[in-house]
Amino acid sequence: MRVLIVEDHEELALTVATGLRREGMAVDVALDGHAALDRTSANHYDVVVLDRDLPGLHGDEVCRSLVGAGHPARVLMLTAAGTIDDRVTGLGIGADDYLPKPFAFAELVARIRALVRRAGPVLPPVLVRDGLRLDPATRIATRDGRRLSLSPKEFAVLELLLAAGGAVVSAEQLLERCWDEFADPFTQTVKVTISRLRRKLGDPPLIETVPQAGYRI
Repeated sequence: MRVLIVEDHEELALTVATGLRREGMAVDVALDGHAALDRTSANHYDVVVLDRDLPGLHGDEVCRSLVGAGHPARVLMLTAAGTIDDRVTGLGIGADDYLPKPFAFAELVARIRALVRRAGPVLPPVLVRDGLRLDPATRIATRDGRRLSLSPKEFAVLELLLAAGGAVVSAEQLLERCWDEFADPFTQTVKVTISRLRRKLGDPPLIETVPQAGYRI
């Protein structure tokens, strides 16, 4: 999944982003509301983690803009003001969830994953196909009972291919959903990651290359 962190406290934003990347997410950071709208207009995000109390363009206005533009991202609003009235206001302008500061990082991760599950087609909690078993919650993947040692990006690519249910996923879609904004669109990163995945999955081959289209399992 791809997440945008909108938080004006840079140290907090970078700390949260690092933690989410360790959870296998592709994460971008915006330090103000205007930068957030620029990024959401250029990229697809599954979840926007939005600090409500932004200087300049307030978080409420960012949320209204996203909802008004029909952006598909789910909005998880953060704020130091945790009263019921604050939560009601935040949800009323279009936020999908609300988390008061300070928060436990594990809860933030759980809420992001829950928002993504609600936004997309209903998927089983564990993805299984041809002896391959992937559990997004525990970050464990096995093939025929053998645990696979996967990097976060390998896990993310494998998860996206399995979630597609046999449909073709293009290299562009993989790059958009599994890497952040610093990924070079002309890079061979996707091809290299697929190659490493194939070696780790072993025989018989599971990942099929569909010429001029992409990859599928």
